[in-house]
Amino acid sequence: MRWLLDNFDYVVDLARTHLYLALTPLLIGLVVAVPVGTAVRAVPWLRRTTLTAASIAFTIPSLALFVTVPELFGLSILDPLNVVIALAVYSTALLVRTVPEALDSVPAMVVDAATAMGFTPLRRALAVELPLAVPVLISGIRVVAVTNISLVSVGSLIGIGGLGQLFTAGYQRDYPDQILAGIIAIVFLALVCDLLLYLAGRLLTPWTRSAHGRRDAALLRATEGPG
Repeated sequence: MRWLLDNFDYVVDLARTHLYLALTPLLIGLVVAVPVGTAVRAVPWLRRTTLTAASIAFTIPSLALFVTVPELFGLSILDPLNVVIALAVYSTALLVRTVPEALDSVPAMVVDAATAMGFTPLRRALAVELPLAVPVLISGIRVVAVTNISLVSVGSLIGIGGLGQLFTAGYQRDYPDQILAGIIAIVFLALVCDLLLYLAGRLLTPWTRSAHGRRDAALLRATEGPG
C-alpha cells in the first residue's frame, strides 16, 4: 500500500491508459453490436448463426489474439491498437448476444401498439424497442466493461497493458507491493466504472424508478392492512 501512495501519479497515468484500452473497445463493440443484434433478432436462423459465431470468437484465448492481431493488421507488436482490436472482438461477441436479449425484454403489447400506429420496423426499433431495452442492455454493458478492464492487464505480457505493467514489473523485481498496487487499482477502476454505468442506466430509465416506487407503496399498504 505504501508503494501505491508513493507512486500515485505514475499509477494514475497507467490507469488513464488502462481505461482507454478497456473502454474504446466497448464503444466499438456497441457501434457494431446494436445494429447487428437488432437486425438478426427477428430472423431465427441468422440469430442462431450470429450467436454461434460470437460464442466461438469469445473462446479464443486473449493472449493468442493479442499476438495474432499484429500479423493480421500489419501492426507493431507494441502498438496499443492490438489490444483495442482484440478487446473489440470480445466486446462485440458479448454485446451481440445481449442486444437481442434486451429487445426480447420489451413487452409484446408495446411493440404491437407501435406497429398499429404505423411505425416502420426501423423507427420502432429506434424510438420504442431500444429505449425500453436499456435496462437489460446496460447490464450487458456493465459485464463487458468489467471484463475488458480485467483483460487489458493480459496485454502487459506483450508490453502493453496499462496497470498490468505493475504485475510484470513487480514479478520481475520480486516486489509484491507493486503487484498489490496493480490489483487494488484495477479492482477500483472496475468498481467505479460499474457504478457509473449503473447510475447512467438509472438516469436513462426513469420509468423503472417510478414503477419500483409504485410497487413498494402497494406492498407497504398491503402489509399495513385495513384502517
